[in-house]
Amino acid sequence: MERCSWPGEDPEYIRYHDEDWGVPVTNDKELFAKLILDGAQAGLSWITILKKRPAYYAAFDGLDPDRMAHYDDKKIAQLLQDTGIVRNRLKIEASVTNARAFLELRERGTDFSAYLWQFVDYRPKWNAYHEKTDVPAFTAESDAMSKSLRRDGFKFVGSTICYAFMQAVGMVQDHMTTCFRYEELRAQDAAKDWSQVFNR
Repeated sequence: MERCSWPGEDPEYIRYHDEDWGVPVTNDKELFAKLILDGAQAGLSWITILKKRPAYYAAFDGLDPDRMAHYDDKKIAQLLQDTGIVRNRLKIEASVTNARAFLELRERGTDFSAYLWQFVDYRPKWNAYHEKTDVPAFTAESDAMSKSLRRDGFKFVGSTICYAFMQAVGMVQDHMTTCFRYEELRAQDAAKDWSQVFNR
């Protein structure tokens, strides 16, 4: 069974590739959580964050924006002592800022899922890459998402982070065409009526 090369031989990385990466996510809070984790990755490898993911969910109250938005200096100081997460003050503070930005969007009546999926016209964008080196680090769509998020108060949402996020949550499909997941996800996508997901 052939898969993308990037998971290597690490069982946890392989499981993430086979079960999680590229599966479309349309739940607001799940998307928020994944965006926070991708922001935490900045300057690090994804496997580092993947192995710390359970600790992030534990430390940040399930990565629930409704709870994170109320974190104060005492909570941030506590998080800075947590060895299970990346103890970077800017990233921790950004996660709180992003939770507040998420709530502000919701208060304006903006659905976070639709807000993010608009950048791929509300359905997965299918690429057809044969080699890992063919995959871009960012695109016009990730540029647009990054610009919009920053305008709405989010931090650690540069275009490269946004593109990694778009890959992870299935907005863009970047499994190699030779990977078994490419055809599996393609079949699932073909069977789904995306016009009903966002009522468009």
